Amino acid sequence: MTVKFKTVITKAGAEKLAAATVPNAKKVNFTAMAVGDGGGALPVPDASQTKLVKEVWRHALNKISQDKKNKNYVVAELLIPPEVGGFWMREMGLYDDTGTLIAVGNMAESYKPALAEGSGRAQTLRMVIMVSDISSVELTIDTSTVMATQEYVDGKLTEHEQSRRHPDATLTAKGFTQLSSATDSASEVLAATPKAVKAAYDLANGKYTAADATTARKGIVQLSSAADSVSEVLAATPKAVKTAYDLANGKYTAQDATTAQKGIVQLSSATDSTSETLAATLKAVKVANDNANGRVPSGRKINGHALTEDFNISSQDIFNGQASGIGNAADLNAYTIPGLYYQPANAQAQTGKNYPEANAGSLEVYKHAGITQIYRIYNNSRSYIRTLYGATWSDWVKQYDAANKPSAGDVGAVPLNSDGSVDKVTALKYCNQIFTRTDGTPLEIGHLKGTTGNFYIDIHTDGTLNGQDYKYRLTFTDAGAAQTSGQWIPGNYANFDARYLQLAGGAVNGNLTVKNTLQIGSIGSAVLNIGDNDSGLRNSVDGQVDLWANSKVMGYWNTTTFSFTGQIIPTNYSNFDGRYYTKTESDSRFQAKGSYTPAGQAYTKAESDARYPLKSATVIGVRVSARGSMGSASSGSADIDAPVGSFITGRYSNNGDARYSVWYSRALQINVNGTWKTITA
Repeated sequence: MTVKFKTVITKAGAEKLAAATVPNAKKVNFTAMAVGDGGGALPVPDASQTKLVKEVWRHALNKISQDKKNKNYVVAELLIPPEVGGFWMREMGLYDDTGTLIAVGNMAESYKPALAEGSGRAQTLRMVIMVSDISSVELTIDTSTVMATQEYVDGKLTEHEQSRRHPDATLTAKGFTQLSSATDSASEVLAATPKAVKAAYDLANGKYTAADATTARKGIVQLSSAADSVSEVLAATPKAVKTAYDLANGKYTAQDATTAQKGIVQLSSATDSTSETLAATLKAVKVANDNANGRVPSGRKINGHALTEDFNISSQDIFNGQASGIGNAADLNAYTIPGLYYQPANAQAQTGKNYPEANAGSLEVYKHAGITQIYRIYNNSRSYIRTLYGATWSDWVKQYDAANKPSAGDVGAVPLNSDGSVDKVTALKYCNQIFTRTDGTPLEIGHLKGTTGNFYIDIHTDGTLNGQDYKYRLTFTDAGAAQTSGQWIPGNYANFDARYLQLAGGAVNGNLTVKNTLQIGSIGSAVLNIGDNDSGLRNSVDGQVDLWANSKVMGYWNTTTFSFTGQIIPTNYSNFDGRYYTKTESDSRFQAKGSYTPAGQAYTKAESDARYPLKSATVIGVRVSARGSMGSASSGSADIDAPVGSFITGRYSNNGDARYSVWYSRALQINVNGTWKTITA
């Protein structure tokens, strides 16, 4: 049987690799690999594993890389050094930096000996896993934990020795270079040998024949400190240069510049100087220019006043022409900039929004912690005010003055010199008097003593209040009842007629509920019409109610009889169904009229009861009866029949002589309601 080796991604590893594919997510960082002996047997990798079956050794990865041919393959490498061993290797697991088992696999069984066992070797394990997105995996490791095998190091050294991949030396970097003994080469990549250096030195030391310097070429020159020489073949020393500098610095006598002549001048950035010997810098010019640009031109006027002279500003100068017109369909909520505005036309105010009145007027807007608007009506001098605070406009409030006084309704008052009404709740103390006539006859309104809600109105006959001397009293109780001390005689009964049934008769338009006795007429004359006047209930004699329909007596009922002319169709037949057979049941149970079974062809009830179990009978047992016998000891011929309802069960013969036989029989019986009965044909 061929053993299959494989590596699987664990469930935890799959979740981490999937999460790492999200943009800006943390990559999966493989850091360690472990080997195990599988508990003594080759294990089968399971994606649900969280650890090896039996781990024997774990160490940081030696290398993590991307496969060169398969770009989505990740190769993890573990190096087991020679000094580690003494265990079998049958399984390996790959872990990330959090200790999570990402992948697990089995491998060919191999024993890793320890040095103490007399043998040792370095062993490299590689695990290859496939990922959907290589960018989700961190392909760098901590190089401080990497171990290189001796074979790897020796190989790299051999490769390095045999390679030609060494950088050449340049003018800016060290490297390998080729030697040269040439003395006339211009190369910058060759190195001079001592031989070439010696040849150049000898040439410079013994055979140098450089020419003297002139004004036309470079060469050898002699120094001179003279400050007054005109030679063109000598070179000035620093001393000669200093002498000339000091002479120029200390003995210059150029004249200063004035407004009348050129000369040396000092610069100044001041903008308030009156000096005529200093020169302005560009900075001072810019400051002056910026200042001029921000000033009002001298030719400009304010309200007709030129700025070239002083003038007094009057109120006319401030307000003349300063008001702005309000257009058609304008919303006054939008006017929050302080200033004066006006609406010239009533028609335009009527199309606008948030006006106190749809009339022409002026608008004043003031700004402080909020906004205040004052609107004055042109045609009546009324004025309104409102404010805007916290993004909410208050309601317009009318301002009262001598020309626009508040009405009694505005302040909730009754006029002193005319009729009026009190529309607001007014509290009256006990026994306050209200005089309704000039002669002093009072109308008293008060609250009954000792009660919580009773309220009364007294009408007195004279101008005095003497306790209970009222002529009429109307009391309203806290239970909602109205009581009077005398008879109520309305001047108009229409309200009562529409609500109550008159003694003389009338029609009731709504439902009428009578909880006690309802007496209609007398014996022989009582009539209760239903629908119209020829149908309903009548009373013809004592103790009987007649049923009338279209002026005909259709039935009646009294203490003993219910009579009805015509068909009765009940809505519920359950009472009848429990007492009578339906037509269908009757047809199935009885013969039709005129179709009878002739005498002798049908069993009577008694015969049927004797032959068949009742419909309600229940068979509770079946058996065979006791044995019976028949036949005779005779040599003659004879017919033998079993009794009715019985069957032959056996025969007896005398010494094989069939002429002397006895036949045995038994009957089949059933138990019906406790009684055994023989079943007959």
